[in-house]
Amino acid sequence: MKTPLSTLHLRRATSLAEALTILRDEPRTPVAGATDVYVQLNFGTHPATRFLDIWACDELRSISVRDDTLVLGALATYTAMLASHAVAARLPMMREAARQVGGPQIQNRGTVGGNIANGSPAGDSLPVLAAADAVVVLRSHADERRIPLTAFYTGYRTTVMRSDELIVAVEVPRVTGRQFFRKVGTRAAQAISKIVVAAVRDGSSARIAVGSVAPTVVRLRETERALAASASLDDAMAALRAEIRPIDDIRSTAEYRLKVTENVVRRFWLASI
Repeated sequence: MKTPLSTLHLRRATSLAEALTILRDEPRTPVAGATDVYVQLNFGTHPATRFLDIWACDELRSISVRDDTLVLGALATYTAMLASHAVAARLPMMREAARQVGGPQIQNRGTVGGNIANGSPAGDSLPVLAAADAVVVLRSHADERRIPLTAFYTGYRTTVMRSDELIVAVEVPRVTGRQFFRKVGTRAAQAISKIVVAAVRDGSSARIAVGSVAPTVVRLRETERALAASASLDDAMAALRAEIRPIDDIRSTAEYRLKVTENVVRRFWLASI
């Protein structure tokens, strides 16, 4: 059942300072591209009724490199990341993820900050950021803090972010090694992932993150340790199977997700030798 529009209240901020002041005084749910929020409102599943539109806060759109760190403003769209030379050079797996997010309309409106805040375990950018050891920058009217993406989620669509905070950027340290991204869905794009894998291999070590196999994005720490210790690939896959807990839902079965995740991680490791 659609959420009645008469029950919703929207304010708009034209600057970051204004947005943070509004959040301090009256907690609201921030929206920018609203590509996820609109879907939830259409199905009547979004609990919020008071929103803050931050789309006009242009200071959050920049993509830059500072102190050897790639900084993605929270309002950096998938289209902007596709066009960014810095993203192409430093985080090509993000560029590949952005290419497969919806169609041009979604890529033009969807933002990296929105994908993080939405917190769907199927979010295509989240395994990329987890595998890259990215840090989420949160700011309130009073202070600023940095939280590793891997520590940002406390459960399904729940985070450590306070009601007066806004995601302003995500920082990605230099990534060394070969990067890998693979999304498995019913189509190559414009489909919610059945599983999504992002990984980096640097010599004998790897960083591997998976989406759509648990309530949150998962870093496969035990699998990484097994591979770094030169365990057999079969032993590493046994560790992988113990680390993820896929579910059956309308898009796929747990058994399928488990098997495909194992196959994709095997392919990543063997192809990056």
